[in-house]
Amino acid sequence: MKQYTLGIEATLEIIGGKWKALIICQLMTGAKRTSELQHSIQGISQKVLIQQLRELERDGLVKRHVYPQMPPKVEYNLTDYGITANKIVDVMCAWGQENIKRRQQQGEEIVLLEGTSPENVEDSM
Repeated sequence: MKQYTLGIEATLEIIGGKWKALIICQLMTGAKRTSELQHSIQGISQKVLIQQLRELERDGLVKRHVYPQMPPKVEYNLTDYGITANKIVDVMCAWGQENIKRRQQQGEEIVLLEGTSPENVEDSM
């Protein structure tokens, strides 16, 4: 029998770590192919992305659709259950944005690249 002291432990078990919340955030806007996800999540390797997607699929948050064509086409999207995680991810995003503003006000050189295309990221550095 698995036991948790706090409910957040069960949440972090499913969407914790560096990448899962980012994957969920990307899938909020609709189905994505593996290459689209890898391109939009800076720093994630294909191996780790696929591993994280499989875990999210196993936990019922993401579904994988394989199209019967050559070359194979695979898309991922959120399940109805996965969509319920949007509330958590939205709160995390808002908190992160406020945290960045606070740190900027304290003089830290930090930039939020959200909504910035990869081409513009290099220009801002």
